Amino acid sequence: MWSVESRRKSFGLNGRNQCKNERMKRMQDNLIDSLVAKIAQEVKGQAAAAASAPKPEKPSVTKQTQSAAEDGSKKIESVPANGRYTVADYPLMEKHRDIIKTPTGKPLADVTLDAVSDGRIDIEDVRISAEMLLNQADIAESAGKRQIAENLRRAAEMTVIEDDVVIKMYDMLRPNRATRQQLTEMAETLKNKYHAHRLAELVTEACEVYDKRGILLKD
Repeated sequence: MWSVESRRKSFGLNGRNQCKNERMKRMQDNLIDSLVAKIAQEVKGQAAAAASAPKPEKPSVTKQTQSAAEDGSKKIESVPANGRYTVADYPLMEKHRDIIKTPTGKPLADVTLDAVSDGRIDIEDVRISAEMLLNQADIAESAGKRQIAENLRRAAEMTVIEDDVVIKMYDMLRPNRATRQQLTEMAETLKNKYHAHRLAELVTEACEVYDKRGILLKD
């Protein structure tokens, strides 16, 4: 049995704990309210900044393209004024849908489920074309993403290379998988047979780096 004093102490302790819990809850509520207010303020600031920001430029086209489009005399493709697409033309699917074609030359409108079922669209038609990769590279470069642009241009060169050759190249580029002679021959094949000069330079550069680091396969 608890004494009266013990009960008083127990009640006092419970009361203090309850007060402490209430203070903690108020502090948490105040902190949440403060965070919500801060987020709301930031959102309003971003919305105001977006409203005052200049609108993106429209895709640039040549005067000939523009006049022909206004005249409506013939169907034409939208082309950039300087021969290269920029961030103002991105995404191409929305702003230059007419230029998107399969590697076999079919327009995007021809790629349908019915066409696939009828056999008018095959696996070659759903691969990306070198032209589209080069267009994307121009956009990346105009945005200051030069390394991405270079990667896309190398990818464009791969579109004309057989899959087994690409796989072989990747395997040879792994450390201790190819000799200097093998990498040199691969670079020559890429340059002379496929006219893939960027890929050839990549393999040649890798060969030099691997040699310095001692990770070439020994003869």
